[in-house]
Amino acid sequence: MKATLTAFAALFFTCNILCAQNIRFVTSGSIEFQKSVNIYAIIKKMYGNDMNGFLQQAFDQYKKTQPQFKILKSTLAFGDNKTLFTPIAPENTNGSFFNLQMTDQNNIVYADMTNNTSTIQKLVFEQTFLLKDSIRKIKWKITDETRDIAGYPCRRANGLVLDSIYVVAFYTDKIPISGGPESFSGLPGMILQVALPHENISWLATKVNETTVPADVIIPPKKGKVLDNKQLLNTLQSVFKNRGDASQINFILKSYLL
Repeated sequence: MKATLTAFAALFFTCNILCAQNIRFVTSGSIEFQKSVNIYAIIKKMYGNDMNGFLQQAFDQYKKTQPQFKILKSTLAFGDNKTLFTPIAPENTNGSFFNLQMTDQNNIVYADMTNNTSTIQKLVFEQTFLLKDSIRKIKWKITDETRDIAGYPCRRANGLVLDSIYVVAFYTDKIPISGGPESFSGLPGMILQVALPHENISWLATKVNETTVPADVIIPPKKGKVLDNKQLLNTLQSVFKNRGDASQINFILKSYLL
């Protein structure tokens, strides 16, 4: 009996060692993301009480010819505890009256988690800014909910960004880099899904490519007028000062600050 227990214990520990050896932790590669934007909902928020007469007619016509959701693609390269988020230009764009820059992907985002710094190339109207600042802090609360995304086990976290925007994210600790799409980060692993329910926007990883990314690929963007986040906020506030309904202006400001 004793010999049997000893053999069983040896087999148990051997299995544990083999299982541990099969656990994959990815430290370099690229992730393909798909962003979904509910255009109908954003147009309604954008124009609010002004949605009448000509605008209402134009919006009704828009809904007959254009899909409710705009789908945009991007990539996130990661390695050496750094990430670079790069939008992919859409193949087709329509010339509708309701083409809103705020619903596009206007940011190239570089983050260095080791030094807690980020560099963001951001297009606002016709001007390009280069934001150099610390990585944005998000107040996260990790939950017990889990799901698989792009072949990786993920755990849910709820967060608050810009003090008032509710965020739902799913991250995997199998990619041990505290990054994610756009400027979403700060969890104990890579974020593979983000949803802003009240802003009608979401990002979802569709594929993870496990490969060694050369160091000269993950580098900060260099184009644009250099500002920090506070200076950008002051600039935008001065542009929109006294230019319409306060709630609409606040909605527009947040869309450019995300």
